[in-house]
Amino acid sequence: MIFSLLCILITILWIVLGTSMTKLHPFLVLFSAALVLALLLGLPPVETLDIIKNGFGNIIEKIGLLILFGTIIGVAMEQSGATLSIAQGILKKMNRLPLPYAISSIGYLVSIPVFCDAAFVILSHLNKTLSKQTKTPLVGLTVALSTGLFAPHVLVPPTPGPLAAAANLELENLFLLIMVGAIIAFILILVGGAYGHYLTKKNKYEAQHEEKHYKDSLSANLPKFTKAILPILVPILMMCVGTLLKFAPSEFPGIEYFYFLTKPTTALGVGMVFAFSLVHTGRKDFLNTAVTNGIKQAAPILIITGMGGALGTIIQTIPLKSYAESISTLENLGILIPFLIAALLKTAQGSSTVAIITTSSLIFPLLPLLGLDSEMGKIWAIMALGVGSMTVSHANDSYFWIVTQMSGMDIKTAYKTHTLGTLIQGSVGLLVVWISYWVWSVI
Repeated sequence: MIFSLLCILITILWIVLGTSMTKLHPFLVLFSAALVLALLLGLPPVETLDIIKNGFGNIIEKIGLLILFGTIIGVAMEQSGATLSIAQGILKKMNRLPLPYAISSIGYLVSIPVFCDAAFVILSHLNKTLSKQTKTPLVGLTVALSTGLFAPHVLVPPTPGPLAAAANLELENLFLLIMVGAIIAFILILVGGAYGHYLTKKNKYEAQHEEKHYKDSLSANLPKFTKAILPILVPILMMCVGTLLKFAPSEFPGIEYFYFLTKPTTALGVGMVFAFSLVHTGRKDFLNTAVTNGIKQAAPILIITGMGGALGTIIQTIPLKSYAESISTLENLGILIPFLIAALLKTAQGSSTVAIITTSSLIFPLLPLLGLDSEMGKIWAIMALGVGSMTVSHANDSYFWIVTQMSGMDIKTAYKTHTLGTLIQGSVGLLVVWISYWVWSVI
């Protein structure tokens, strides 16, 4: 058993070094990690190849369409201007709140279907405009937006990281994951908003250098807020109905069709249709472009996710369950294990998605030992590794550079504000998840 755990530690070390120091593509690192682990465990080469292929294929089969539909929805909302419409609508409805909290709330909603880096690029112009109009220090609004986008990105499906983690941990109740993730993410965007508000009080407003006037070709014809939010809202409501169907009698007429319509894949497919309806002119070109760009975004995520599943399948060949009694004290660490692994990977190699996928693959065989092998236990594990993957965003994270470049923030200031903000969010997130997990375990 000690040798097997040592092999896993060597694998983790290679993943950290391979993605951070050698700058190899995560797919190559995960593939080589699976081969090295299989070699250390003494698995036959032919059997190793079959295990990798099966692990890769099983994950793609489970979440391939989910990730693809989710990225297409995000691209369609970005190209149609729906994200800007949602942002402006929230600002109108939250005009009594301090501006940083409103900005964080915008990030919370927009980041669920759209990658946080793309969403920051879209909304950074709005951020600068609001800073000028209200004479609010841009650094506070920047951190409010970056942290507001970050929390849902790592905690709430249909973003790829939580989806992949759900597949790797064989979680069945995706709707429950969305609900729990949404609640914890909301708490964390309030933390980010509070920190952004503190920065607006601490810093003075400085007039920015004149820039070229930003013109969004969509700004004159944005979809209405109620229509723009449908690609997000409809799939969530459909999955909610699917959860309630479990209490419906099996002889209910047409129940199988309701089951079909409320499956996560079908729900996101319907959301994609609503996203396609966001424009009225040039819809065919819009549809084709959204699908093409969505596929481009989804492809690397699917490849990395699949290889993470392959690595997890190799780890599952280790008979960890049979040693549960001898290391039963591991259960006392509970959700701390996934948090620490994800935080280590995130800080070392930069990508939150890679940290989530890799960590979920590594901890799946450990779930019984950690006392997290129930449906709710798996959700707490995903929440723990999710907040771990926030800790911290710094120079090896592409999101860090997007935040600095789009906001005009210098590196020193970014470390003191954005990086510190993600550290605060991750730490508070661990505390919130730990307390929630403890309450759940004693009930």
